[in-house]
Amino acid sequence: MKHLSRKAEDYLEAIYRVTSRKGYARTKDVALELGVRPSTVVEMFRKLHSFGLIEYRRYEGVVLLPEGESIGRSVHLRHETLKEFLLLLKVPETVAEKDACFMEHELHPETIQQIRALLDCFGSDTEAAETLKRHLTAARLSRT
Repeated sequence: MKHLSRKAEDYLEAIYRVTSRKGYARTKDVALELGVRPSTVVEMFRKLHSFGLIEYRRYEGVVLLPEGESIGRSVHLRHETLKEFLLLLKVPETVAEKDACFMEHELHPETIQQIRALLDCFGSDTEAAETLKRHLTAARLSRT
């Protein structure tokens, strides 16, 4: 995988999310997803196209090429894993979303794999998950 900036990874993730929902991604879709101006999106589309990660056609939007799709999917899965973990820890959803966006770029892939393994374990052992949730809720209440 290429070493990309956080911003480029965020764009590939956004393109991946939009195309997963709609089957395609246009400039305005990605702009809405990321909260940026369409002209900013076009600039990044050109850069990602030059890296061989997307096929960009002016006025038509983009299609992820295999490596771009792989990176977009990977960033998306890291994000979802981290958000799920933070929600399990009783972090408020808006905070979990923002923190997952930051952490998805900073944590080592092995750390994220271990977090995924922990989540899978809690998914198969609902009693352990409920015990953890009760403990975290009690800890949160004792701080207030």
